[in-house]
Amino acid sequence: MFFVGVELLRTPQHRGKPVIVAGLGPRSVVLSASYEARKFGVNSAMPLVQARAACPHAVVLEPHREDYTYYSGLVMAMFREITDRVEQLSVDEAFLDVSGAIRRLGPPAVIARRIRAEIENRTGLTASVGVAETKTVAKIASAHCKPDGLLIVEPQHTLAFLAQLPVTKLWGVGKRTAAILQGAGMSTVGILPRLP
Repeated sequence: MFFVGVELLRTPQHRGKPVIVAGLGPRSVVLSASYEARKFGVNSAMPLVQARAACPHAVVLEPHREDYTYYSGLVMAMFREITDRVEQLSVDEAFLDVSGAIRRLGPPAVIARRIRAEIENRTGLTASVGVAETKTVAKIASAHCKPDGLLIVEPQHTLAFLAQLPVTKLWGVGKRTAAILQGAGMSTVGILPRLP
């Protein structure tokens, strides 16, 4: 969604519409799709021809890769203003260990709200933030509150939060692994601790 967000800064008239970011060549694939386009089954890495068939009224925007690098740099620099313990995962995703910033900036929930506000104020982009005791749970929480949300999973609520989720929400569980787990009767994360 980051690529779509950056492209919508150039073309705000398309906000709220199904938007696909892709090259316009005959063999192009979808780089990113807005949530409005995803409702029609459009996903990243899907051939553009297939995406247009699924959502013929979508607006297709060509990518501006230099803009993605620029905005990513701005956001990562903001993160480093908060803490020097930043682990960048991709152009639009990072883990921040804010334990050393709590005395200066407040509890993690306050820091998370500040991060979201700063990103929007300085770039015009929105951000989803997951706050948790571990990186894995923070990543799941961030995905769970998209688009443009904040989810705080307190340590004492971690197991309850994870237990209700389908195994497909676990970081690293793709289609094949999910099929194996589900085939063995493991449909939710809560079942896993009860197994040998």
